[in-house]
Amino acid sequence: MVIATVGTTLTEALATDTQSLTANNTTASIPLFGITGTVLVRALWGVVTTVLSSNVTAAFWRLNDQTAQIALTAAGGTTLSAAPVGSLIMKTGLVAAALTLKSSAAGAILEPTTLETVVESPIILTKKGAAATNIEFTYTSTNTPATGALQFFLRYVPLSADGAVTPL
Repeated sequence: MVIATVGTTLTEALATDTQSLTANNTTASIPLFGITGTVLVRALWGVVTTVLSSNVTAAFWRLNDQTAQIALTAAGGTTLSAAPVGSLIMKTGLVAAALTLKSSAAGAILEPTTLETVVESPIILTKKGAAATNIEFTYTSTNTPATGALQFFLRYVPLSADGAVTPL
């Protein structure tokens, strides 16, 4: 199968998934997207669709191949407590950087740190052999239980013939 030929461009795709927060005084990891083959993730973000509960901390994205959990954003995470509807979370830096929260409680901007670059931070992900390989959203909450919901988005380009992302 030919993915692209010289002079053509690879086709981008968008995957979405909506999830509710339900951790009960613990750390939870929510599988969002399944990875097949190899994909270039151009952007990974989420939008709050139901206000988050008062204690949602250490939020980050990770890749889970059922043996290893590899952080996609800093595992120390970001505090999302009480984030209102319309708030944005996004991967804007390298793996060592925490995900970025832009609260909708007031007007906000988000721009790249360097002129003529993009806000999103791309990353290449590869599925582990026959194992399920998923992108997960991980957070900690002392609420009993945590509440709220986010819609997650992943914009990607397949780099292998079987490269794909599916919502879980």
